[in-house]
This record gives sequence, C-alpha cells and structure tokens, in this order.
Amino acid sequence: MLLEEITEICQVPGISGREERVRKFIISKLPQGVEYRVDAIGNLVVSVGDGRKTVCFMAHMDEIGFLITGILPNGNLTFRKVGGFDDRVALASHVTVIAKDKQFDGVIGITPPHLSKELSSEELSIDVGTSTYEETENLGISVMDYAVFKKHVSFLNNKFIAVRSLDDRFGCLALIKTLREIHRVNLKRRIDFVWTVQEEIGLKGAKAYASDNKPDVCYAVDSFACCSRLTGNVKLGEGPVLRMADNSAIASYEEMKKIVKIAKQSGIPLQIGVTGGGTDGSVMMEHNTKMVPITLAVKYLHSQAEYISVKDFEHLVKLLVCLAKG
Repeated sequence: MLLEEITEICQVPGISGREERVRKFIISKLPQGVEYRVDAIGNLVVSVGDGRKTVCFMAHMDEIGFLITGILPNGNLTFRKVGGFDDRVALASHVTVIAKDKQFDGVIGITPPHLSKELSSEELSIDVGTSTYEETENLGISVMDYAVFKKHVSFLNNKFIAVRSLDDRFGCLALIKTLREIHRVNLKRRIDFVWTVQEEIGLKGAKAYASDNKPDVCYAVDSFACCSRLTGNVKLGEGPVLRMADNSAIASYEEMKKIVKIAKQSGIPLQIGVTGGGTDGSVMMEHNTKMVPITLAVKYLHSQAEYISVKDFEHLVKLLVCLAKG
C-alpha cells in the first residue's frame, strides 16, 4: 500500500510554477471534511487545532523539469531547464510533455558519439515525433507548456524505492499521512500544513507564506542530498535526518535537542547531518521563526533515479505525528 501511494504521487507531473495537478491530487487525498485554502500564488494550506502557538509543516509540490520555450522548424521543442540539475541528466532522456489537457511522449535526442561534440542542454531539444513546426503546433503544444522526465519506478532489495520526483513528493505524502493521523486530535496549538510552490527556483512559495504567517516553529520536510564526504555518516535506512546546516541556513540547535529527545522517547531512529542546497525552512528564519528541516537521505538527488529507504519514510511519518501532537 505504501509503495503504491509513493508511486502514485510521484507520477503526477508538476514543475515549478505548474503545480496545479499536484495540488489537485493532494486535495483529493485530504481527510474528509478538512478545510483548505489556496493562496494567490498556489500554496495549499490546511490549518488544524487552535492556540497561541503555531507550528508549520512544509513540503514543496514542484519538481525539476523543462519549460517549453518554442517550436523549431523541424517540429522539435526548445526548452529551458527548471530547477538545478546536471545537463548530463537530460541527455537521451524520455520525457512526458504536458500540454493543457493532453500529454505526449517525447525524447531528448543525442547525436551518436561517432558524429558528436560535447553538448550543453541549451543545444538540446525534445522530439515528439513530428517533422514540421505546423505538425507540432497542431498537436496543441505551445510555449509555457512543460515536460517532466518520464517516471520509471524501481523497488530495490525490498528496502528502497527509486523514482524521479521523490524530491519532494515523499514530503507531500508524509504531510498528508500526518494530517490524517492528527486532524481529529484535540490540539492545544494551531498547526499549518503547507504544500508550497516554486521551491526549486528560489523558495518562492515559502516566501509568500511567510509574508502572511508568523509561526513559532517550522519543520521543512524535504530531501537530504546523500551520500558524500560532506554528508558524513548519514546513510539510507538509519532513520530521518535533521538537516542542521546547508547552503541556505543553520537550523535551531535548541529545537534539534527537543526533536532528538522526542525521537528517543518514541523509539524512532534519527540522524543529524550537514549537506548542500537549501530548503523552504530557511525563509522562515528570516521572519523570526525557529526552524529545523526534517528530511530523508536521498541518493542520486535531482536525477531520474532518486532513491530513498521505505523504512526511513515510515519513521519520518511517525516522528511528524509525535511532533504534531506535542
């Protein structure tokens, strides 16, 4: 069941700025009767409980991908990358092109090594099987449509799942599952569940939420790029990771100690680590909110083979529920 849920949410396409399908999917999975709101830029917010203190759980809906910028005379689609990923990831990839209410298979071709020179993504295009500008236009594909890597799911050694867009669809699912567990609990504080937009291109959704809300504590549920010399002893399968420092912020040491204590009391394995990149949580610090990203170690982040431990995910949800209940 869990593997099916992770697979299902990862299959929903939605690059930064085009998260509407992901948002619709999440709304369909909310507990019956729970009220939600969508702000002006597309963040989805559910508030439960009441009290003087506010806690925020955040996960971003967007994924890396391609924004269609034009159609070439030969029918191929030009694009720009959305989000940070190595150009090599795009070479010879299968993609799904999303155009209004339709979608099309496509490939990003690569010249055979017998004929090629080194290329950058700016020289690549998406081939959807057409041969003229008009043929592609007649399919209904146009500028501002988008493409995502075609999703292939692998279950490895009955322990791990690998699929594109685990970053941060596992976080989105973890928030859904946490909300299901606690929405009927008599909470003594307000808890905001926030599914944000445009994290991959500059934490835009978190900035919008922060401009109107001032929670006391924020937990950004996101990825921990693993595993390298920088990330130390953090490993898949050893529990969620408190992402205490990255390129965007240093998290609250005081809050870290509190989480470690709760995890220990609840028998939840927990890791503490340092990595690169940034999370939505860093924005909240600028508004005087204590923040700790609660993450999962992800191998091969921002590639087509993002890879997490299923057991780590289960422990993540358990930890979030404990924190939500206070």
